[in-house]
Amino acid sequence: MDATRQNKISRLVQKEAASYFLTHQGDYQGVIISVTEVRITPDLDEARIFVSIFPPNLRTKVLAKITANLKQIRFELAAKMRYQLRRIPDLLFMPDESLDYAERIEELLSKDKNLNSQE
Repeated sequence: MDATRQNKISRLVQKEAASYFLTHQGDYQGVIISVTEVRITPDLDEARIFVSIFPPNLRTKVLAKITANLKQIRFELAAKMRYQLRRIPDLLFMPDESLDYAERIEELLSKDKNLNSQE
């Protein structure tokens, strides 16, 4: 039962966070931000929002800017979700490094393939 509620809230937060970054893309010039995943704690008190940022070399700079605007982001998300949730969870933005991980695996596999073909 709780997992169903967590999933519903995480989908709602993901949708609204993605909508926020879409409407405020002018604040993040030259950067593409996508919300890849949202994880809600079982007590529905905290939402970990994983964002994928392109280009990767600006990741720390953009995350710092998002963290600086955290209060405004939470306020705007709360305004959109006020009829669905009684209490808005605390937001914690984290970088999604799954693409980097997949890229690293591809690199290692191609390196291994090249080594095997030379033998």
